[in-house]
Amino acid sequence: MPTQQRLNELKALRTRRIDISRAIKDFIFITLGVSSATFGLNGFLLPNDFLDGGVVGISLLANVVSGVNLSYLIVIINIPFIIIGYTQISKVFAVKTLVAIITLAVCLSLVDIPSITNDKLLISFFGGFFLGLGIGLSIRGGSVIDGTEVLAIYTSRKTALTVGDIILILNIIIFSVAAWLISIETALYAILTYLVASKTVDFVVHGIEEYTSVMIVSRKSAEIKQTIIERMGRGVTILKGKSGFGKQGHRTDDIDVIYTVITRLELQKLKTEIAKIDDDAFMVENSVNDIKGGMIKKRPLQE
Repeated sequence: MPTQQRLNELKALRTRRIDISRAIKDFIFITLGVSSATFGLNGFLLPNDFLDGGVVGISLLANVVSGVNLSYLIVIINIPFIIIGYTQISKVFAVKTLVAIITLAVCLSLVDIPSITNDKLLISFFGGFFLGLGIGLSIRGGSVIDGTEVLAIYTSRKTALTVGDIILILNIIIFSVAAWLISIETALYAILTYLVASKTVDFVVHGIEEYTSVMIVSRKSAEIKQTIIERMGRGVTILKGKSGFGKQGHRTDDIDVIYTVITRLELQKLKTEIAKIDDDAFMVENSVNDIKGGMIKKRPLQE
C-alpha cells in the first residue's frame, strides 16, 4: 500500500501538471486572441476609421477624434478596469489582462497589415468578427483585452442593474457620442461591428453547440430515463425528491427527479419523447454556459 507521504507527492505532482497544462493553454489562447484582434483592427477597422463598442470602441473613438496613437489609448483606458479586475476578480486575472493588453498595443504599433477591403459592409462584418474572436479567445485564456465586462460585473454588484444592462447603456453612450462627433452613418456601422463582435465572443466563450440543462419531474421517471439514454444517447442524473404542492394538492410521496444536459437542437425532440410517456410531466429548462466532465458527447444509440 502507498504511504501517505507518497500519496501526497502524487497529488502534488498531479496538481503541478494541471497548473502547467492550464498555463500553456492560457498562453496559447491569449496569443491567438491578441493576433486575431490585431488583424481585425489593423486590417479592417483602423485604416477605415471604423468604430466598435466597449473599451476598444472608446479607444477607437478617441483615436479618430484626437489622433492619439491607438496603442497608447488602449493601455491607458484599460488601466482602471485592470485595477477593478485586481480588486474584484483576482491578481492572476489582472496580471494576465495587463500582459494581454500591452501585447496587443505593441502588436498594433509594430505589425503592419495592409487594408483588406474598402467595402464598408465587409469592414464592419469581418472587422467585428476578428476583433470578437480575439476578445473571446482572450477570455478563454483567463484575461480580457476589453475591460467592459469587468466594469459591468463590478457595477452590477453595486447597483440593481444586470451585467447586460450596464454593457448596453455603455454602448448606447459610445454610439451616441460617435453619431454626434463624427456622423450617424459611422455610428450605424459601429453598431453593426459591435453586434458581429459580441456574437462572435458568445460563440467562442460558450461554444457554437449551446447546451441546455433540463430537470424533469414525473411519476414515470423510470420510462423517461430509459428513453433519454436509449433513444437520445444522453446521460442522466437522478435526484431524490419529495412531492410538495401541485395540481393534486399537497403530497408527500418520494419521487425521482431527472437531470440531463442536451444541445439546444435536441430540446424539441426531448419534449416530444417525454410527451409520449407523460404529457403532464413538469420540465424546467436552463441555459448552460459551459460544461466539463460527465457524458457530454452522445453515446451510440441502441437499436
